Amino acid sequence: MSSITARPGARRLTLTLLAAGALVAGAMSLGGTTSVAGTDPSGPGTAVPRAHCGPGSRPETSIQGRVPQRDYDTGRAAKGYTCNTRQLAHHGSTGGFKVQRYTDAAGRTCAYYDSTLLFPTDVVGNLTTGQGVIVLDMTHPRRPRQTATLTSPAMLSPHESLLVNRRRGLLAGTLGNPATAPGILDVYDLRQDCRHPELLSSTPSALLGHESGWSRDGKTFYTASTVATLVGIDLSDPTTPQVLFAQAGVNYHGLRLSPDGNTLYAAHIGEPGPTGVADGGLAILDVSDVQARVPGAEPTVLSKLTWPNHSIPQVAEPFKRGGRDYVFEIDEFVDFFELTGIAQYPGSAVGVARIIDVTDAHRPKVVSDIHLQVHETQRRTGAQKNDPGAASPAQGYAGHYCSLPTHRRPKVAGCSMILSGLRLIDIRDVHHPREVAYFNQPMVPGSTPKPVSDGGAYAMSAPAYDRKRGQVWYTDANSGFYNVKLTNGVAKLLR
Repeated sequence: MSSITARPGARRLTLTLLAAGALVAGAMSLGGTTSVAGTDPSGPGTAVPRAHCGPGSRPETSIQGRVPQRDYDTGRAAKGYTCNTRQLAHHGSTGGFKVQRYTDAAGRTCAYYDSTLLFPTDVVGNLTTGQGVIVLDMTHPRRPRQTATLTSPAMLSPHESLLVNRRRGLLAGTLGNPATAPGILDVYDLRQDCRHPELLSSTPSALLGHESGWSRDGKTFYTASTVATLVGIDLSDPTTPQVLFAQAGVNYHGLRLSPDGNTLYAAHIGEPGPTGVADGGLAILDVSDVQARVPGAEPTVLSKLTWPNHSIPQVAEPFKRGGRDYVFEIDEFVDFFELTGIAQYPGSAVGVARIIDVTDAHRPKVVSDIHLQVHETQRRTGAQKNDPGAASPAQGYAGHYCSLPTHRRPKVAGCSMILSGLRLIDIRDVHHPREVAYFNQPMVPGSTPKPVSDGGAYAMSAPAYDRKRGQVWYTDANSGFYNVKLTNGVAKLLR
């Protein structure tokens, strides 16, 4: 019996993703053609340098990013792994795809995170914290206090769409799942009291839901589905969302925008091919007419970039460094569509992350590759394929989400790398990124009921940051919300 058959939750998720690919192939016929600006010819190279772990650390016992079976057998895994980090606080026992942070007009600081990966299969695990988006009062960061659970339709399963716009103090998300769902868009006001968000509107304006993006001015919300739709929504008045355009025949994932709102960086899942979805990467779109509210405006593609070692492009976070424009892109999971059978999973391609120079939007270029030793193809067919969680295509040793503490000259990126936990990457030299810290608290198999997990870590969320205090917030689907303090000088990279 194959491992996917033995794990119903993982099997359902994989089949959903494969079905989404088939739907994409049909929907793509609705769209026009676009030019490809270029293809980066380089392979993944070597893993980023390992972090040097200072005093107080409990470092990994194997190669970079791995939690071997022997550590579960000896009890070492239960103690967790830290490198230039320490746990300040923990809340709950579940987590999803995003952690967001906001400070309101009265100076109160709150965290927001989705509690579910795959609704409704993980309802049992959410019984203690509640199904929906969890609101934590983080004014005292060592003592998170849950003040609300948002349970409007989209908040029950926002999937990867939950985002806060700090400029306007709005939280928004769309109802979604691994394929898509009716795109109910919920918008909340956080400005007056972040502890108790006020629902401003709940409308079907997003058409279909999965991923999203905000313009920096907080007036335009973009949503994407994996069945080939992109929708722009005017939230100038968040109580009455207005659809600006609905575009079919595109297959985008995470959506991020330039500071002026005129350029959209879309993680491009890929085009249909004879063996599935291929040529995924980055699509750069001109949305200036949408931003200017030109009647009838739609995005136009400026360029597309692909690279040979991609899996499923997740999101591309824009930032500036040295007068140039970059995006920090992360792929999720493995290349599902290269599989001909689940037995081949351990050797399948893992895309992980990269830094891309987008100064010339017509000619983007990959400048560096970011992955751990555990992601290298030659290792994936070895003993690590038998580690808890490693054989699940919905978990495994792979990437999922990265985020940046600032978009102006960030020094570090934070990435949730599923079984490898939270990883901190120094990106001051965009051509030579290196790991500087990590935090990983794997779940011992069988210690708690988790329908889609075989144990280990399940770090899937985009982290949030308390830059002043040198703290990183993220969630693990198997164990909940963590406030992690950076130590041994690493915290200065946030400031």
